[in-house]
Amino acid sequence: MSRKNRLAGAAIVVTILTITALVFLFNAFSVPCLVLKNGETGQLIRVFPVQEGDEFSVTFIHSVNQSPVTDVYQIRSDGIYVVRTIYYAFGAGVQSELAEGQSLGYGADGAMIVSGFNRRLGPLSYIVGTVSDHTLQIGGEVISLREICGRNTTVHFERERRLIPFRSRLSQ
Repeated sequence: MSRKNRLAGAAIVVTILTITALVFLFNAFSVPCLVLKNGETGQLIRVFPVQEGDEFSVTFIHSVNQSPVTDVYQIRSDGIYVVRTIYYAFGAGVQSELAEGQSLGYGADGAMIVSGFNRRLGPLSYIVGTVSDHTLQIGGEVISLREICGRNTTVHFERERRLIPFRSRLSQ
């Protein structure tokens, strides 16, 4: 084997080892997050560290029947899944029939809870209300999307891994 071939082979091995090490380090020092971005500009709005199985929800007033609707999602390793919807009145735009695998239950407050969706979503987007707000509930926090995004903003929700921010002990 020529010296040129040995050097090329060594370069390939070093490249593979470097990529492997970088992937390992990224996975070791990153956490899954729910990331909110502006759907038109891609600008980062907010990041929420999450764990596999965590749930979050978006609540809004339905524009036609004027009652609250809450969509509940779950973080899984391969994306965001819709798991249930909670609403208080039948009408145009809300589910009125159950699909296979879905069930209807009732909350103590009279809410109708449709569950059993178990469907992975591609892009998850909302357009923040101009008449009424959309609120995000995650990790015990209730956040006005109107306040952090602005009215009529398209907000994309994505599951990503993000690097853990390092803080020195002196800055704490």
